[in-house]
This record gives sequence, structure tokens and C-alpha cells, in this order.
Amino acid sequence: MPLDLPHDVLKSLLGAWALAACSAAETAAVEDHLGSCGSCADEARRLREAVGLLHQPESLDLDPGLRTRVLENCLERRPPRIPVPKWAAAYDAETARLDALLQDFGDAEWHAPVRLRWFEADRAKSRRTTVAGVIAHLLSVDGLVAVALGLDDPLAAAAGAAEQDAVGPAERTEAFWRSSHFPPTRSLRGPWREQSHSLVRTVSFTGGHPGGLSVSYGDFELPLHDAMLDRAFECWVHAEDIADAVDYPYPPPAPRHLNKMIDLAARMLPTALATRRRTGLASPARGRHLGLAGEPGRSLRLEIEGAAGGEWLIPLDSPAAVGSAALEVAHVALDGVEFCRLAAGRVSPEEAAVGQLGDRDAIRDVLFATAGLSRL
Repeated sequence: MPLDLPHDVLKSLLGAWALAACSAAETAAVEDHLGSCGSCADEARRLREAVGLLHQPESLDLDPGLRTRVLENCLERRPPRIPVPKWAAAYDAETARLDALLQDFGDAEWHAPVRLRWFEADRAKSRRTTVAGVIAHLLSVDGLVAVALGLDDPLAAAAGAAEQDAVGPAERTEAFWRSSHFPPTRSLRGPWREQSHSLVRTVSFTGGHPGGLSVSYGDFELPLHDAMLDRAFECWVHAEDIADAVDYPYPPPAPRHLNKMIDLAARMLPTALATRRRTGLASPARGRHLGLAGEPGRSLRLEIEGAAGGEWLIPLDSPAAVGSAALEVAHVALDGVEFCRLAAGRVSPEEAAVGQLGDRDAIRDVLFATAGLSRL
């Protein structure tokens, strides 16, 4: 039974009731009284409305890391029947994060302008598109992995047989954009998301063993596990492009995934340096045994700082050489995210915040080779 309180006492409790500060017995007494007293009911409604104005509305945007934390907690309690291989986990995480960002986009966001940037022959390049155009780019280039796994090629469906000679990432993207009779729209989210799920599903069913599978990028190939890391890296980089276009914060990948992306870039640098030498962009090789695989050679120590960091010895004179601390001629230190943005063409070699010591030519070659890893 509610407390039997006089009208004046119940009226004096209305303010506390509106703030939810009454005891359970007082709350019951006030609410019972409001059913029979019109003047108090009107006053209670006004007080509740006033209290509502005092509370700042909370953001409806979910924490971008919430999905990852929930999944990790669930998987710790009950491992998946068919686990995602560790080398595909970064791709799975980055596509999920980007999909969460896209989920509530309206038409204005999908058509927001985005400028894609990269380095080519030591010069900054760019291409203007939209958020939807970026998803079309990811869909078409991820299709290279799909083809390697025996899945459907999105370019074949979109552009037809006339564009099948488009084998590299840039050519495939341009072919996909050309095939669109209208500017790309939100309709691309579904095919991109389904393709990313299919890739993760397929590599999971392999038992985590890619065997000898490789993915062709036209003028070079990557082993399947490295190609999945490459696609994770590009997904993150373009998700940042999209987030910048709509003025939304977007954190870097988890350190364990970022470290693997950095490791892939570091392993690609010796070949990138050799390519620069062939095209006359880098200083000539100076090693004594350039033709012998496995021989130690002049090296640069790449130190990556931060939670995703580590150290890599980069052979300077031949991709076949082995990095050697005894033959170290230069030392470069960068933050992990800064290094990745340099490798993505988002930061120029001259602007990168770098700690450096030793052979200036070697340092310049490595920084420009890192920027040269970027592409459309």
C-alpha cells in the first residue's frame, strides 16, 4: 500500500519525484496521487519536461571498437567451429570496421568527395572520386584475391569480357568506374561486404594453409597470406579516407594487426629498392656479392616505434641479400602509423617525421621506396 500522505506533502515531493530522487514508498504515493489530482499531474508533467532539458543527449554512434571487443569476448568463451586463420584476421577485422562505419551513411555521405593519393616515380599522384567510388575500388581490387581463390570476379560481372585485360589494381579500378552508367552509389556496399565475407569464409575452410596459392597484381605477385594483409592495409587506409571525407574519427588497426602490415611493407622494401635502381631513381648498389642469394649486405636498420613496433634490417643492394647488423650503414626511426601512412602515399618522404642517422643516400632511398609502395 502507498504511504498515506497529505496533499501538501505530496505536492512538495513532485520535484524530487521528477528527478527520480524519491524512495520507493514515496514514489508509489506520488504516482498514486497523480491519478486523482489534475493540478499535481500538470505540475509533474512540466517538471519532467524540464528535467529532460537538463540531460544532454547521448551520441547514438557506437564505439568503433565495440564489435571487436564483443567478438573477442565471445570467441574466448566459445572458439569458432571453423576459425579464421591468423594471417586473415587483419582483413576480417578491417572490413568489419569499415562496414560498421558505412552502416548509417545517407546519400550525402555516399557521394562525399574523396581524393585518393599515392606516389609514382617519386611524384605525388591523386584521383578524385566519392565514398561510393572508394568502395568500388576496394571491390574491384579485392577481386584479385577472389580470382586466385576460384571465386567470382566482380569486374567480370560489372564490366564484361571487354575489360578482362585489366589485370592490375589501377586498371581494374578504372575499368570498374568506366563500366558504371551512373556514379557509384550505396548499392555497392552489399556486393563489397558479401565478397569480403566470401574471402574470409573461403580461406577459413582451407584450414589456414594457403599452400602455394599466390595473387597476381599484374606486374608482381604476392603469396595469398601476404595478399590478405595487403588488402587489410588498403581497407584501413581507404576507411580513413572515407572517415576524413565525412569528418568522423577513425582509429588505427589493433597493434597486432598493424605490426603484421608493417612487417609486410618492410619485407617488400628490398624489391622496391631494386626496382628504383633499375629505373634510375635510386643510388647504385654498392655490395660486393650482389648475385649471391643469402649473403649479408649493406643494411639499413628500420626502427618502428609504438605498440605495433619492432626492428627490421633492410638489405640495400640486392633483394637476394640478407640484412646484416655488422654491415649497418644507416638507422631510421618512425612511428608505426606514420610509417604506414608513408607507405600508403598519405605522407611524402620529405614530410615524414623521421629520426635518422648514417648514410643519407641510403635513408633517402628507403623513404622514397616506402612511399613508392603506394598505388591507386
